[in-house]
Amino acid sequence: MSSLKLTDAEIQYEQELLRNPNQLNSWVHYLEYKKNSPPIQRFILFERAVKQLPGSYKLWNMYLKERVDFVVKNKHPISDSDSYEKVNMSFDRAVLLLHKMPRIWINYIQFLMLQGCITKTRRVIDQSLRSLPVTQHHRIWQVALLFARRVGGETAIHLYRRYIKLEKSKIEDLAEVLIALNQYDEAAVQLAKMIDKDIASSNKKTAYQIWSELCDLICRHPTDIRRLQVEAILRSGIARFTDQVGRLWCALGQYWILLGQFDKARDVFEEAMETVTTVRDFSQIFDAYTNFEESVLTSDMEKQALLEQNPNLDIDFDINLLDLRLLRFEKLMDRRPFLLNKVLLRQNPHNVKEWRNRVNLYKSNNVIDKAIKTFVEAIDTIQPKKVIGNELPLLWQDFAKFYEENNDLSQAREVFEKAVQVPYRNVEDLVNVWTFYVELELRHANLDEAAALLGRALSPPSNFRQIDFKDDSVSVQSRIFKSIKLWSLYVDLQESLGKMDATRAVYDKIFELKIATLKTIINYANYLEENRYFEDSFKVYERGLALFSYPVAFEIWNVYLTKFLNRFQGSKLERARDLFEQALDHCPAQYAKPIYLLYGKMEEDYGSARQALRIYDRATKEVGEKDRYEMYKFYIAKAGNSLGLAATREIYQRAVETLPDRQARNMCLEFADLEKKLGEIDRARALYGHSSQFCDPRTDSKFWEIWKEFEISHGNEETYKEMLRIKRSVETKFNTSIEFLSGQVGKQTDSSSITPGFVKSKLQKIEGTVKTESEPEANHVNPDEIDI
Repeated sequence: MSSLKLTDAEIQYEQELLRNPNQLNSWVHYLEYKKNSPPIQRFILFERAVKQLPGSYKLWNMYLKERVDFVVKNKHPISDSDSYEKVNMSFDRAVLLLHKMPRIWINYIQFLMLQGCITKTRRVIDQSLRSLPVTQHHRIWQVALLFARRVGGETAIHLYRRYIKLEKSKIEDLAEVLIALNQYDEAAVQLAKMIDKDIASSNKKTAYQIWSELCDLICRHPTDIRRLQVEAILRSGIARFTDQVGRLWCALGQYWILLGQFDKARDVFEEAMETVTTVRDFSQIFDAYTNFEESVLTSDMEKQALLEQNPNLDIDFDINLLDLRLLRFEKLMDRRPFLLNKVLLRQNPHNVKEWRNRVNLYKSNNVIDKAIKTFVEAIDTIQPKKVIGNELPLLWQDFAKFYEENNDLSQAREVFEKAVQVPYRNVEDLVNVWTFYVELELRHANLDEAAALLGRALSPPSNFRQIDFKDDSVSVQSRIFKSIKLWSLYVDLQESLGKMDATRAVYDKIFELKIATLKTIINYANYLEENRYFEDSFKVYERGLALFSYPVAFEIWNVYLTKFLNRFQGSKLERARDLFEQALDHCPAQYAKPIYLLYGKMEEDYGSARQALRIYDRATKEVGEKDRYEMYKFYIAKAGNSLGLAATREIYQRAVETLPDRQARNMCLEFADLEKKLGEIDRARALYGHSSQFCDPRTDSKFWEIWKEFEISHGNEETYKEMLRIKRSVETKFNTSIEFLSGQVGKQTDSSSITPGFVKSKLQKIEGTVKTESEPEANHVNPDEIDI
């Protein structure tokens, strides 16, 4: 009875409850006060509270939580099931009063799961879903699906089927449950439904990943899948996932193999190899096909081996069937190049190279009729404008040569007659076809027929003057008459036939069409020269010069002038001079030197030496910069031979004045050597002094060595000292120039980027040079001084 005695504080709480029994805070404060009391006392107080305030979520939630914590910690669900049942009854009372509170339902379901009450849990889940609004169902389904995964079996399937009506993306979770329960047919149906209705995956899987799962499921359990039309599903996947065609075809073939329908599997593989368009897919399918045939052969051979060991064994084996399968396998391997070639042609039906490869495959296997059919099919299929490269003429050539090799020349001609009418992508292709056609006639010694073909091909249309060879809007047949390659072949053929007039007519037509090249001009002129039509050959050169400007004109003049001199030598000197003057008129400086040299050589051989020197003198003024130095040397040599060494002084002087510094320095040295030979030592010394301004002592030590040797041999102490003074002066000039340039760079560059030591070194060197110059000569000891 002592436990029923109330403390003063409890009495106060009780009095407060009597005054305000419906005040929630009064009950909460009282419960807080009694938090350390025995559980039974708190439970009694909770019962009084929820009885007084049956609609209080806070009181019910606190009460049920304490009841659950107490039984979970102190009671066992099986041995103390009565205690758990009492809590269940409390939950029943709570959800009856608070049926719109999802947390109460969730706690109740979790408590039932803890007890392992499957039926009770399922019913409470159903009851909660009926009681709560749809917007809060997702909270219940979270624990319901957890319950389903734990329980499994039909309960899990039933719950998932209900849930996917609300959340369709969970179909794949249902499929996983069905697979775990070995219900493969239903799992496949659910995955197919997900694919058909394009339902997004809750696990963020792509459509192809779902397809892969379905294919794997079908291939692992083909006999269990009854409700789906497997072939239709896989074929729709092949049409949908173009980058995985090979794998899906292999899956379909594997499906029929696992069902034991080998012929059906072979049909699938054959169809696949005839439809795929990539080498990768073909390789996958062909490998799967050959592996299948090998496995079948291996199985048959094992059976044969067992029967040979024990003839009494009851094994279904037919030796004839084994031979048939071996033959089929060998034929499959032989067909591989043809099948692969067909794949490449499906990729690009205008691939001439692969068509030619296909023909060669048939020819190598001696299947003549198939080779002819392939030629015809290729010609009918290929659209010339879509061909890449220049192999289309080769296809026509192969076709015609095929008949030629079989001694059917008329059929070969018929092939070429069709070939020359094809609207090729460029003129070059048509030119090649006509060339092959002509070569066909030439191989059979039909020279006149070949010439007639070229005449036909190159016959210009009536409006040929308005046709631009490079105008792609005009058909290639209308532009081919301007093909210099074909005209050159026509010329060669007429020359070989020995028809002079016809050959000249062809060359003249080339000039008339204005398509002549340098090679054409030279060949025409040489042809006329060989036939002793010298004046006509010279006219050809002149016609060529009318067509071309420099630099091509330079090549023509070179040949023309040489040929003219070889023919007439000095007999027509004035005419030759006129030709040289025409050649030099408007001639660019860089091309003038060879013509001047040839001009001068003519004057030396057939004219006057003085006239030749005037030409060389003129050349030094008109040739290009890079040729002028050599031209001066040549002129000096010729003048020296003709007029003597003294006569070359004026030429040397003009060369020194006009040539660039480096070349002027070399010319000064040669001029000085001349003066030494003539005994003019002072003039030579003056030349050394003049050229010294171009020679930095640090980089051109050779010049100063030459001058030093000269002074040692021909000078005295004074002239030697003067040479040294000039050397120091030049060195100072070059150092000062470099110092000035360095200063200019320093103004534009941050001082931190310049190496101080380098600048200091330069300054010291310059100061030393200046100091040496400023010192009295009597106090200066010259280390280079010699006793003369």
